[in-house]
Amino acid sequence: MPKAPVILFVPVSSEEGIGEYMRSKIVADAIVARWPDAHIEFVLNSFAPYANACPYPANLVNDTPTKRIKEVNQLVTRLKPDLVVFDAAGRKAQLKHAYKCGAKVVFVSQHRRKRARGMKIERALVTHSHWVVQPEFVIGDITAFDKFKLNLIKRPLPIFTGSIFAKPDRQRLQQLQALYGIKPGQYLVYSSGSGGHKVGAELAADIFAQTAANVFKLTGIPSLMVYGPNYPKALPEIEGVIAIPALTSIDFISLLSQAQAAVLSGGDTLLQAIALHIPTLAVAVSKDQPSRIKQCVQHQLVLGCDINPKDMTHTANLLMDADIRQKLIDEMLKQGDAEGLDICMAEITRLLGETVNNT
Repeated sequence: MPKAPVILFVPVSSEEGIGEYMRSKIVADAIVARWPDAHIEFVLNSFAPYANACPYPANLVNDTPTKRIKEVNQLVTRLKPDLVVFDAAGRKAQLKHAYKCGAKVVFVSQHRRKRARGMKIERALVTHSHWVVQPEFVIGDITAFDKFKLNLIKRPLPIFTGSIFAKPDRQRLQQLQALYGIKPGQYLVYSSGSGGHKVGAELAADIFAQTAANVFKLTGIPSLMVYGPNYPKALPEIEGVIAIPALTSIDFISLLSQAQAAVLSGGDTLLQAIALHIPTLAVAVSKDQPSRIKQCVQHQLVLGCDINPKDMTHTANLLMDADIRQKLIDEMLKQGDAEGLDICMAEITRLLGETVNNT
């Protein structure tokens, strides 16, 4: 194993979403925990609100990194990374350049179209490991033709990792519960994602917050409303709703792990809630989320409804019914344990091991 591996993360980054960046940061943190001397850098969109808050050296470009082919390739040439992780990002030319420079190349896909792109012959030939960060029941199996094609060119099949997140921190959870004045199993968690998504002229986060206010009036159960780092307004004061501007991924996971229930968008946090067996209402805030939510609802893992305070209040209130919650939990338990981060770390260990053995 290299004493100090050099690793570059290239997640999709924009003014709206944050999921790919958060996932990359979770993996980066796990790498540093395993190899404290590892040198990690990111490539981020300078217009993303979290760009300047990245705890790792961040190379800023004036667009999503996928569109900045020259800058990313120049960085790879200069940095000479052992591993490059393209999270839903990367043009073919960028993957090819990283491969030619001797880096192990990881491509991360989060829906069917991205997975299909990652399995195209020219991309697959320069990809050492392809992670699919969705459960197989959401995205569907790989076609027989794609399996045949990848076998023909001697490239591995994509790996289904499911959601990638760090395990809840029990000590930190107790500190947070004391900070917010809440008790285990006696609060709700609301999050519409990054806070930058709009539904028509209205911010999705404001619709979620209104729902939290309505549910508190009906039930008296306090809520944590996580507005997200891209939320552009001052946080409102709402009775029974604790407004939180943003949380680190470990703080969010820890709080979610002991919530009575959650109201979430259809991004990574939805899959995290399922993995943690937390009864959840899932509401789409962007165009890539309805199909994922539909699959989860069909498998009776979550409840779903349209994004408006009336429907959301009614459906969230159903989560207060103990029988409904238990039915959802029973179905979630059938999905098995969440091992996404462990799978990724095993792959990284394997790839870095190959790098050092070949030098």
